[in-house]
Amino acid sequence: MDAKELATKVVDQMYNNDPFSQWLGIERVEDGEGTSILKMTVRKEMLNGFDIAHGGITYSLADSALAFASNSHGQKSVSIETSISHLESVKEGDVLIAIAKEVSITNKLARYEIIVTNQDNIKVALFKGTVYRTGKDWFSGV
Repeated sequence: MDAKELATKVVDQMYNNDPFSQWLGIERVEDGEGTSILKMTVRKEMLNGFDIAHGGITYSLADSALAFASNSHGQKSVSIETSISHLESVKEGDVLIAIAKEVSITNKLARYEIIVTNQDNIKVALFKGTVYRTGKDWFSGV
């Protein structure tokens, strides 16, 4: 199995058992080794008292992209540190795209940057995450 097939197989397993990402309405645009591109539309129930998206919405989208990208190598990885900067407000109906890219990877740790943009390609959030690589494979013999 090549790297792309492995990434897709891992993310299939993760997404199919991830009711929160499903509730968010996340669509997988691209799975790849050390990368993930996700898309979702902001719904009314995701808004806060200012009539803009709750900060947890962009955070959750980016966190899912981190999870998928960091596990795509076939080794179970869990986040140990994350942060987000909100750059622009997000409104109902906005279509968000999160692009996760691997910055560095070792046997035990990996770092990722996730850029979240809206339908006008305006950056709305920047997310950084560090994961611990457990050494446990998603599938035996892979």
